[in-house]
Amino acid sequence: MTYNVHSSIGMDGKISPLRIAGVIERCAPDVVALQELDSGLTRTSLVDQAHVIAHQLEMTYHFHPSFRVEEGGYGNAVLSRLPLRLVKAGPLPSHPSRSFERRGALWVEVEQGGRGLQIIATHFGLNRRERICQAEALLGPEWLEHPECRGPVVVCGDFNALPRSAAYRCLTRRLRDAQCALKGSRPQGTFPVRLPLMRIDHLFISPGVQVSKVAVPRTPLTRLASDHLPLVVTLELP
Repeated sequence: MTYNVHSSIGMDGKISPLRIAGVIERCAPDVVALQELDSGLTRTSLVDQAHVIAHQLEMTYHFHPSFRVEEGGYGNAVLSRLPLRLVKAGPLPSHPSRSFERRGALWVEVEQGGRGLQIIATHFGLNRRERICQAEALLGPEWLEHPECRGPVVVCGDFNALPRSAAYRCLTRRLRDAQCALKGSRPQGTFPVRLPLMRIDHLFISPGVQVSKVAVPRTPLTRLASDHLPLVVTLELP
C-alpha cells in the first residue's frame, strides 16, 4: 500500500494519525509506504506520526525526514508486518537553480518466504525538471543499480507525475506500473480525494513480479482522512 497522508490532516481540517491508522487497518496491507508524515512539529502538536500509526497497527517501521523543521522532521515512512531491514535513506536531487522543498527516498528490505523484497518509497517534487532528476537518481548507482538491490523490487510513493510525464516515462523504461500490469483492470486515480482524476501515486514493479489485485478504496473514511486516496496492490513474487 502507498498512501500520501497529508500530515494526517483530513478534509475536515482535523489532525488524526489514528484515523490514518484506521484506513490502513481496513486495507490490511503487509507493507505500507506513507508520505507527508510529521514528526515533532508544532503544527501537528509535536506528535511523531509514524510512531503513533505503527504502534496502533502493531507494525515495525522506519521513518526518514526529507527535511527538518524546528526540532522535528517531515518525510516518508515504511511500515511492515513482515521482517523489515533498513538498507538506505537519503535525499534526492533538488532543482539546480531554484529552492524547492527537499525530497528523499527510503529503501528497505522485507523478508517474505525466505526471500528479500526490495522496497524504495519516495515523494517526488513539484517541479518538472526536478522530478526528472529524481527519477534518474533512483535509476542510478545509489539506488536501483546498487549491488545490494537484487531480486524483486517495488518502487512506490507520490511521484507528482501523471502517466504521460517525462519522469513517469523515465521510470517505466526499467519498471512496470502495477496498475497497468493487471490485465482487464482500468487504472484508477488517487488525487484529489473529492474528484480523483489524477494518477500521481504509483507502485512500480520489477520484471517477474506479478499483480493479482489493485484497489483504490473510496469509502467515507478514505475520503475524509487525507487529500489523497490510498493505492493497494496485491503482488505475487517470483
